[in-house]
Amino acid sequence: MNEEDGMDENIRIPGTDQPVGERILFIHENMVSFVKQYSMPVVEVALVLSKYIRIISLELKNIAESANEELPEHLLKPMSLEDDMQAPLIDSFPLDRLLGSLDEDRMDILDTLMRTAINSVEAPFASVLALLRDWERLVRTQLSTSRSPGHLFSPIELPETF
Repeated sequence: MNEEDGMDENIRIPGTDQPVGERILFIHENMVSFVKQYSMPVVEVALVLSKYIRIISLELKNIAESANEELPEHLLKPMSLEDDMQAPLIDSFPLDRLLGSLDEDRMDILDTLMRTAINSVEAPFASVLALLRDWERLVRTQLSTSRSPGHLFSPIELPETF
């Protein structure tokens, strides 16, 4: 991928012999770079994240079941929001208008970037899922403040320390 797609050609992809933390950081940094560069709306990030969380968690559940193991709760369920945060009122928004406003090309690029980064560093699914759960918490927090459909299309806000 190139810089236009969110990945800088000068960035070295960590090898499978590198620590898992470095490989996860590579995935995270590429996601951060892309969503910032394209001012990606929170709803689009949420949809792409949910796809990967569903796919990876299902695969991990299957692997755990076949080995008679159990996955930790923090991987199985979304992190809880602060007590004073409300669930978003998304169900009251006009779904057909929301879906029609999505930039599917931008979402496909984020999807491709994530898949490429995950596959290229061969990160363990549990570590990738933990990273995605951190992203999910950030997205859910921002969605919880949405009071109109327009809020869903506000660019995701990434804290400096994220």
